[in-house]
Amino acid sequence: MQQLRTLRARPAAGISGPRPSRDAAEAALVEHYPALVRLAHLVLPPSLGRQRRVLTAHATVQRALPRGRPDRSAAPVPPPRTPRDEARAWLRARVVARALAARPLRPAALALPRVTGLRLFPRSGGGDELALDRALSAVTPETRAALALTVLEGLTPEQTAALLSAAGARDPGRALAGAEELRAGVSGDLAALLRGPEFDPCTVHLRPTDLLRRRRRGRAGILAAALLLAAVPVAADALRAEAPPPAPAPAAPSADPAELRRADPDRWADTSRVDFTAWPARGARTGDTALLGRALDAWTGGDAVTRTTPGTAGGPPSAPPALLYAGDVDGAPVVLLHDGLRLARYTEPSTGRPVLTLARADDADVTTAASVALSRTRAGTRFLLAPWIAEAGARDLRAPAAPARALPVARDGVTAPVPLPAPGPGAAADCAATTVLQLRSSARIVEDHAFLVADLGGLGPAHLTWTPLPAPGIPSRQPREAAGPAGLAAWARTGCLLDGLRDSGVRSVNRWEFAAQELPERAGRALWACVRAETWEGTGRADVLLETPVRPPGPARPLASVPDTAACGRFGQHVLAGGPWTAPSGTRYLLAAGSRHVVGITAGGAVRAHARGAVLAVRSAAEGVVVLDGRLADGGVLRGWTPPSR
Repeated sequence: MQQLRTLRARPAAGISGPRPSRDAAEAALVEHYPALVRLAHLVLPPSLGRQRRVLTAHATVQRALPRGRPDRSAAPVPPPRTPRDEARAWLRARVVARALAARPLRPAALALPRVTGLRLFPRSGGGDELALDRALSAVTPETRAALALTVLEGLTPEQTAALLSAAGARDPGRALAGAEELRAGVSGDLAALLRGPEFDPCTVHLRPTDLLRRRRRGRAGILAAALLLAAVPVAADALRAEAPPPAPAPAAPSADPAELRRADPDRWADTSRVDFTAWPARGARTGDTALLGRALDAWTGGDAVTRTTPGTAGGPPSAPPALLYAGDVDGAPVVLLHDGLRLARYTEPSTGRPVLTLARADDADVTTAASVALSRTRAGTRFLLAPWIAEAGARDLRAPAAPARALPVARDGVTAPVPLPAPGPGAAADCAATTVLQLRSSARIVEDHAFLVADLGGLGPAHLTWTPLPAPGIPSRQPREAAGPAGLAAWARTGCLLDGLRDSGVRSVNRWEFAAQELPERAGRALWACVRAETWEGTGRADVLLETPVRPPGPARPLASVPDTAACGRFGQHVLAGGPWTAPSGTRYLLAAGSRHVVGITAGGAVRAHARGAVLAVRSAAEGVVVLDGRLADGGVLRGWTPPSR
């Protein structure tokens, strides 16, 4: 696999202060070694990979001992509280400075300690640790240093800012602000998480490296030495002749299938992380080292057509990948890999170059890691189901009352081809069908429930949920599974919107019914809904629908569509929307409605009106732009959405 770069730390010139004696510094280093190494490990960039990051953290601390004479002109580090802490404070500042001033280094020059034949990495934690690790990876080294110094070392913000400034940080205040923001976004005891085994480079797992590659390298080294000895006599004569051109550098060794991780077949039933990390290796070709080697080569820069879903980074795996599947699907070899953050599907078609498809899979769960699309042909799409799926069926969203069709599944988890639903009588021509699976999880994971996922063109189908109307006096409802009669009936009115989300990296889609309104002229009851599509990178799109009983049959058309918004989700729980409506008598009205915390609506622009409560209905014969403002129960103001002017 492609070699990851590591770092050599260079201390900032400003670290000096009350320098301890070498003996005192060495004694402090031995006494506080685990805490110092943990500090360096948190500051160093996660892009190093787990092994190099662990080794570089140890090297950073071991090279922090004083050498030579101190620079008396340098800025001092924050003074320790007691003379006994003087040596530790000095070493702490040196470690932070070296970790912040790290620069790229060739693997051959990796600073001591060095380990041959073994891989070292900290223990894996649970969901909270994984979420914190991702959050730490997304911030700057200065922010990670500020967080570690305040949480683990107990420094005050002023002491932390002074230490960061002396260590060469350009903006300590910004680092502290980032650390505080990160601290506020973490649920649970942050100090306990940072002191856990996930972030402890002194408590590590050991695994062998690729033994086959080491054996080949050893044989190649012996052969090279023999050839060198044999060439010595000839070299003396060759010195008199013109020197030949330099030989090309040897090619990097190909990725070794021996590095692939394989989960225990029963791990999914005995873990708190029910996601892709619990998938075992399945398929008839999991022992085909040639196929696995080609798949790994493709991911590490080989000759393959690479496709990425929106929001997915390209490049080689971020960690030794796990093998999820290897087999022949519809006549083509397919390999499915997972590096902890992304899925990689490698396919060798009968004609043309191999294809590598990458998709984000971080923070997946029991539903979003329940299935992966392996192959798409004219006959339909074959999926690989998670080991915790006990039942599988295919469903047509346009027929909510029809039962799900049973879906045959092979012993290795691959389904039969799932064709698109056939157009039914009266189906609109512009409402494309979407493949929807109804899955039920096993009771062995205490998640025995049915849920829907929709194939939107990516590797992982999107999870479909539904949030019904809030009831008076009852707290806001949370999204629920849409596999029941009411949820299926709701999605039958919304399913046509799914085709517009195809190939956009959507992770989940929730239909939120946020308001109901009695229509003028006793025309019945209207329902307001917001359909939010959430992507793997966190962005979202919201479509607002107005559903009335007198609307002609056909696909739902949104009154307003808002991209890149938090509205209609967990962090955007207030919504206000409006649009024109024509009564059966031919009279035109402006209708508007807001979510449960809207207590007043004001219309301006082409239509001027005001209403108390969360709904508004007013006659409107004028054409033009309408501006809606809603008043919230807490006194805030909410700007409403309206259709674009024509």
